[in-house]
Amino acid sequence: MSGIAVRGASEPGNGGRSRGGGGSWWVLVRAWVAGVAVLAGLAVPVTVATPAAAQTGTFAYVANFDDDTVSVIDTAGNTVVDTIAVGDRPRAVAVAPDGSRVYVANAGDLSLSVIDTTGNTVIDTITLGAVPFEVAVTPDGSSLYVTHAFNDTVSVIDTATNTVVDTITVGDNPIGVAVTPDGSRAYVTNTGDNTVSVIDIATNTVVDTITVGDNPIGVAVTPDGSRAYVTNTGDNTVSVIDIATNTVITTIPVGSQPVGVAVAPDGTRVYVTNAADDTVSVIDVAANAVIDTVPVGDNPQDVAATPDSSRVYVTNFNDDTVSVIDTTTNTVIDTITVGDSPLGVAIGTVEERIPTRLRLKAEKDKKGKDSKESKESKGRDGLKLIARLTAEGEPLEGETITFTTDTTTLCTVTTNDKGKATCKVRGQRDKDTCYTATFAGDDTYLPSTATFCKQHDHDKPDTRSGLPGQRDIHSPLLSQTGA
Repeated sequence: MSGIAVRGASEPGNGGRSRGGGGSWWVLVRAWVAGVAVLAGLAVPVTVATPAAAQTGTFAYVANFDDDTVSVIDTAGNTVVDTIAVGDRPRAVAVAPDGSRVYVANAGDLSLSVIDTTGNTVIDTITLGAVPFEVAVTPDGSSLYVTHAFNDTVSVIDTATNTVVDTITVGDNPIGVAVTPDGSRAYVTNTGDNTVSVIDIATNTVVDTITVGDNPIGVAVTPDGSRAYVTNTGDNTVSVIDIATNTVITTIPVGSQPVGVAVAPDGTRVYVTNAADDTVSVIDVAANAVIDTVPVGDNPQDVAATPDSSRVYVTNFNDDTVSVIDTTTNTVIDTITVGDSPLGVAIGTVEERIPTRLRLKAEKDKKGKDSKESKESKGRDGLKLIARLTAEGEPLEGETITFTTDTTTLCTVTTNDKGKATCKVRGQRDKDTCYTATFAGDDTYLPSTATFCKQHDHDKPDTRSGLPGQRDIHSPLLSQTGA
């Protein structure tokens, strides 16, 4: 859960860093609010930046609200190893279960940035209709749930297409969201009416509403799916929900203005950031009681634990740092300087995957006398696009290749035992056309792409490609992205 800056502690967007005196609780819910170069007589491939060397390991991804970036922290050495430019006012972060993607909610431009962790590059931007506050990924990685505090809804995004496929009306002023480990339910905190909406993921409908404490913000679910922990910023407590009955079974006093919450992956501890007193409360799950309080940086907001539960990372909004807590001793063992005004943090493991190479060529495809093409297209020769996918020099069989031109999908084909996939393109195209073959990658292999462009030259046929008036510009060194 990405924290909400609290007035009296800090207010993103106002430029101030001073901690004010007392005053009533207030939640910040305000909106802030490659092309192809074609030279004369020559088609040129899409220029693709050489990707950074693939990094493997466990990384913390931190959304820096005031400088529109995400800091990537290598948890092995607690160093910032990369900084990624994202959208305007990034505030929340979620990592796909397989570690291949990071999703960043940008409050300023109503979007989600999709980061490929292979090279730490933004590969897509999802446009939303309202200000995103929190984002959660389903355990199978197929869907994202995004809260919108201003219009009392949750957007559902299909990660295969990166499009919004559903919108769910929930309670007043929804902020936090968490999905159960079995992927059956999503829990959404509604800070405006002191409730939690329970969404049935199979139907994307609200099936229950639970009354909790004053101004609920953060929510996290235990690894066994038995409980949900909700931070109540207005009354300095944490509500513990029994997921089997959707009832509050106990309320735990914590520090001043609790915001972020995370459950350790081993299920033994819950960590709560207290924005107003610069501490983290450590809750014993078995006893549902605070067993320690850890001083951290100025105005702590969000919190995340490493997969082995040995470390906890806390964003400190007012001093541009991340505190690293050793969970054995409950002490801060490191402080990492990140970007300007860090809010959200999420941790994921990027597994080592095998680089792939995708080659693309085109051949003239003539239609014979038995062709069943329509009369309108009779006599028009087409293209046969041939892609070949290899890894470490060996062909990859049974992998999916998608052929596109501009934003249009032409074919989706599975590679044969030689690693080849063929797409036949019928009919005439615009004078200058580029075709792209894409392998999305999987848990074992890295993604790769290749692009082929053609340009009609009315006077000088190019016999090298066998296509009159066209040139095959395939250049694997320029067009591939997976090696």
